[in-house]
Amino acid sequence: MRIAMIGTGYVGLVSGACFSEFGVDVTCVDKDSDKIGRLNAGEIPIYEPGLDLLVARNVEAGRLHFTEDLDRAVNGADAVFIAVGTPSRRGDGHADLSYVFAAAEEVAGYLDGYTVVVTKSTVPVGTGRQVEAIVRKTAPEADFDVASNPEFLREGSAIEDFMRPDRVVVGCDNERAGSVMNELYRPLSLNRTPVMHTTLETSELIKYATNSFLATKITFINQIADLCEKTGANVQDVARGIGLDGRIGPKFLHPGPGYGGSCFPKDTLALVRTAQEVDSPVTIVESVVAANEKRKHDMAERVAQYVGELEGATVAVLGLTFKPNTDDMRDSPSLVIVPELIKRGAIVRAYDPEGMEEAAKLIEGMTLCGDTYETLEGADAVVVVTEWNEFRALDWERAKSAMKRPLIIDLRNIYSPGETAAAGFEYHGVGLGHLERASGG
Repeated sequence: MRIAMIGTGYVGLVSGACFSEFGVDVTCVDKDSDKIGRLNAGEIPIYEPGLDLLVARNVEAGRLHFTEDLDRAVNGADAVFIAVGTPSRRGDGHADLSYVFAAAEEVAGYLDGYTVVVTKSTVPVGTGRQVEAIVRKTAPEADFDVASNPEFLREGSAIEDFMRPDRVVVGCDNERAGSVMNELYRPLSLNRTPVMHTTLETSELIKYATNSFLATKITFINQIADLCEKTGANVQDVARGIGLDGRIGPKFLHPGPGYGGSCFPKDTLALVRTAQEVDSPVTIVESVVAANEKRKHDMAERVAQYVGELEGATVAVLGLTFKPNTDDMRDSPSLVIVPELIKRGAIVRAYDPEGMEEAAKLIEGMTLCGDTYETLEGADAVVVVTEWNEFRALDWERAKSAMKRPLIIDLRNIYSPGETAAAGFEYHGVGLGHLERASGG
């Protein structure tokens, strides 16, 4: 089979590489000539563990190609995937579909033979019908169908998520399009991965509902963590206690400084706006959006509370990306926390294993350091914002000798209150009321 992947961003590049691993002939298209040049030179423009090896292997095998030539990619393809960005639109929070619609119009001019045009981008309910209308208007004689095939890729584990998904969702109106999609995902079907066929509208809503539900779980446990601190309970035990309930499950019950990234912030907001437009508000999700934004500001206030006078204080920040194993800074809590600390007069020293190049463009006034211990030099406090593995095993003696004041503000609960207290640190986690009291924090 031959497919075209329109867009070489996170979703397009990972999906294209994974399809080529299945044996599909994949051509990834992008208008960014610099990005295409880098990809053809073997340089991966995003950080995702294992992606460089996957791309190199399939390029060498002749199954994966990168080009700016849309005609070459689309003409004769069995399926064309639209995997362009759908950022939040400025002013109203709706998903900006301009890139999707532009791609649909351009693709229409090069369709040759029966083709399934697939929206891989995260799009609001009804977008597939609009894409169909655009293609039909641009190319009235074209033989095509439109399908929805949302992605469920977590940054940092995207290849595993594509190769071993919980499910594949396909929205389309007829068996002809469905059979093409079934053939593409046949390697997963052989491994008994459920391939769920729905209508276009249902498929589109499944994606938004999934991300909004997960964002709700995160926000819920964050608020329970606050309650734990007031009552002396331990949020880690609370999370385990409720997560062992099969109806709830343990995932996404880890308190922290709020969710970020390329999906949850924009998708929750887009769902809210869509629901408001059809007069069926999702007030739970509205509350989640508001609570998550407040959470990030509350974390800056928490740091100020524990440090005391921030004016002139040196604060070491470990982690800047929204999660580990990615260089993605989009809507990261650090984008709120660090500027607020600087605004209050703190001297911020920061380190992130992969995100510093992007962070330097987005946050002014901080000093970027070469490693963890350089970051700790002369610090009045260390604040853990992102739970990279390399931060989990600090040499406590070395860390303490580097710092001016042995104060840890752990926004991810990666350290043990007992162990840090034994090492002579003042420790503050999230939602660890009775543990902090017992350790004298």
